[in-house]
Amino acid sequence: MKILVLLSRFPYPLDKGDKLRAYHQLRYLAGQGHEICLLALSDEPVSPEALATVAPLCRGGLHVHRLSRVARGRGLLRALATAGQPLQVGYFYEKAAQRLVDKLVAEFRPDHVYCQLIRMAEYLRPYAGLRPMTLDYMDVFSAGMARRVATGAAWQRPVLALEAGRLAAYEAEAFGWFRHHTIISDQDRQLIQHPAKGSIALVLNGIGLDHFQPQPQTAKTHDLLFCGNMSYHPNVDAACWLAEEILPLVQRQFPTASLLVAGTTPAPRVQALARRPGVTVSGWLPDIRTAYAQARVFVAPMRVGTGLQNKLLEAMAMQLPCVTTPLANNALRGTPGQHLLVAEGAPDLAAAITSLLADEAEAARLAAAGRTFVAEHYDWAAATGKLENLLRDNC
Repeated sequence: MKILVLLSRFPYPLDKGDKLRAYHQLRYLAGQGHEICLLALSDEPVSPEALATVAPLCRGGLHVHRLSRVARGRGLLRALATAGQPLQVGYFYEKAAQRLVDKLVAEFRPDHVYCQLIRMAEYLRPYAGLRPMTLDYMDVFSAGMARRVATGAAWQRPVLALEAGRLAAYEAEAFGWFRHHTIISDQDRQLIQHPAKGSIALVLNGIGLDHFQPQPQTAKTHDLLFCGNMSYHPNVDAACWLAEEILPLVQRQFPTASLLVAGTTPAPRVQALARRPGVTVSGWLPDIRTAYAQARVFVAPMRVGTGLQNKLLEAMAMQLPCVTTPLANNALRGTPGQHLLVAEGAPDLAAAITSLLADEAEAARLAAAGRTFVAEHYDWAAATGKLENLLRDNC
């Protein structure tokens, strides 16, 4: 089958959730013999290593369209002035990229078009109802934006609220352009404002258990770990809450308790956390597994955002005991107290963390159960096989 894939970012290196999901889906589909033609936008240079990694998966062609800074600015202004168009769409939409999409549709003649994220749907508006297409919402941008309104700076809130409303309407409008729809969790599916949202297929992420393995011989240099793309607002909010409010409560019982915040492009607020007692901010690491291996407890205190937290899958696969919030666990669907600990509010999260630091046997039991859980429920082949069945449906 010939599949045209549209992405808003180049799917390598695997430093963001959408890139991780796209890369593993491409690898599976190519491995099943499908002819993939990939068009990826990029607002930064793509390295030769990244191109060399992805190119073998794209027998039908690999195309990268570099988004210019000027065009991105114009797109944002155009979206702001256009009633109903989300800023996300304006940022990623360029007429030159539209011409490339049209050229690939005409010349590659795909059996199916697979579009990742609502921000890319505008490129396929002209083809609504004309050919088999699938939209991967992945998670619900409108809900994530609405949650940011409560935690954003006062000057940001009107823009965030405007964008949340526009995204919700756009997510519902774009639904009708596509034959099939996928999403990462039922929690996200319920947030789509469309009467047929129940037909959206759940396509989970997976975890590479051979890659993310326990490393019991590694010295534990940090008590707590949080990691992720540290310029992404939900991660910035979680890291700051953990360092500024939760860690000090833990340090009342464990005065020397330490926290490592790891991940690419830390925002200034995150960098400033390194001035706090016991906090280390590493920035980008060549191998994130080193951070997991050096920590005793993984903490994901997510208050905003949507979707499935890949960082939890990775930590559980590496047999770290995990503490998180209901917002994150509603997508993960682990059993609280059996696979991980779940709490709300800084005092309860701190209590969960200190209980694991105080009881190594319980921490080890929870960690082992967590790895078993992700091994049983998060498999890339099983998840992407479900996607493949949708793409095969051309009738």
